Amino acid sequence: MTTHATPRTYEVITYGCQMNVHDSERISGLLEDAGYVRAPEASRGDIVVFNTCAVRENADNRLYGNLGHLRPEKVANPAMQIAVGGCMAQKDRETVVARAPWVDVVFGTHNIGSLPVLLERARIEQASQVEIEEALTRFPSTLPTRRESPYAAWVSISVGCNNTCTFCIVPQLRGKEADRRPGDILAEVRALVADGVQEITLLGQNVNSYGVEFGDRFAFGKLLRACGEVDGLERVRFTSPHPAAFTDDVIAAMAETPNVMPSLHMPLQSGSDAVLRAMRRSYRSERFLGILDRVRAAMPEAAITTDIIVGFPGETDADFEDTLSVVRASRFAAAFTFQYSIRAGTPAATMPNQVPKEVVQERYERLVELVADIAWSENRRFEGRAVEVLFADGEGRKDAATNRLSGRARDNRLVHVTIPEGMERPRPGDLAEVEITHAAPHHLNADGAVTNVRRTAGGDAWARWHEAGPENKPSVGLGMPRRNSTQGRPEGRP
Repeated sequence: MTTHATPRTYEVITYGCQMNVHDSERISGLLEDAGYVRAPEASRGDIVVFNTCAVRENADNRLYGNLGHLRPEKVANPAMQIAVGGCMAQKDRETVVARAPWVDVVFGTHNIGSLPVLLERARIEQASQVEIEEALTRFPSTLPTRRESPYAAWVSISVGCNNTCTFCIVPQLRGKEADRRPGDILAEVRALVADGVQEITLLGQNVNSYGVEFGDRFAFGKLLRACGEVDGLERVRFTSPHPAAFTDDVIAAMAETPNVMPSLHMPLQSGSDAVLRAMRRSYRSERFLGILDRVRAAMPEAAITTDIIVGFPGETDADFEDTLSVVRASRFAAAFTFQYSIRAGTPAATMPNQVPKEVVQERYERLVELVADIAWSENRRFEGRAVEVLFADGEGRKDAATNRLSGRARDNRLVHVTIPEGMERPRPGDLAEVEITHAAPHHLNADGAVTNVRRTAGGDAWARWHEAGPENKPSVGLGMPRRNSTQGRPEGRP
């Protein structure tokens, strides 16, 4: 890229799950390693990369809508380049260029590392480049990565999925599960902590089936315990597990490892055993509720969240009532709720008895209301209590107007904190105990005492980054992740 008098700029637009967010950090790292620089806030990059999701139909609509909006800019500035990667690119391949011929590069989930070369080839040849690999050729954590947070990081422990859920296209797009070796993962974790990271989130399509590739069914629990031995690592989280593979040794590892947080995202998908069978989910509601009971017996303070699909083909009123019953029994702290969306290439797409849209909508609204009522009830239990908060950047959209700081409690609840007048403000990455004074369905407010403020290496790292400015934040190798902005909320958890 040194042929340009000034470095070309880039921006990455991300849809979908945390795996995509982490992949976008790698895309940013690759582009910066190739000589590009991030476009300033609110300005268009010379290169625009869409990292796409294929789990839901509205992801298609959003992508092609955004590509259409970019077409006039591309016509006015032919030097501008547009790339489309991720799961939808892996699925649609030539379709992307057919529908949007002004796209310069299409790349898939298995060849993220090819992006800089494909961009340069498209520029030289003045022709669209489509390159899709059918299988993983290089574990993506070896790629350079631009972390978006100096104090929190994603760490991939596996990619791909061995399950065959009838609604999910992810295994076709991400391939069979491939596991990293524990030593490589822990080396990355230690390097991140040395760089100021206080919190890591272990990522995998089915994170608790980690070890299946090298034949150790207890590997995930061992990994959690090993993370507990990393000096300076304050918080460990993981997402997303699968109920069928969730074992008691993982619950024990969570409960017995102080820096593993008491928060668990456990995808339910449906509370109806008939629907779970049709979904090819290899557990039933009784097993699911049993897991939650054992988690809460070991960690009474654990906050449990979930994913639920409404309107799966053949779902009856009775099936939906079963889901509501399981939701009431589960007492979820939050739920990501989705209306079933037909995805071509999945078995569910051709199933009979597709549920009418108006029925799905009505059920969806009832479920959302129930989840909010339960979450609010659960949050009200915290009023008058003290919780530990890790302050964060960007968690509170109204922080500037309310003069608050926001962060996450140990159980991952969002907390908005009022800092008493005259008190030195904690930095993102710092920790404190705060008094909860008010509960809302989706967050807690702490307008009371702020005590035991602890300035951390993560806060120091944030201060260094803040002083450097957004364009000068360093890229780092070893697959150390950075958060990129996402559109919408997490989708497509297994």
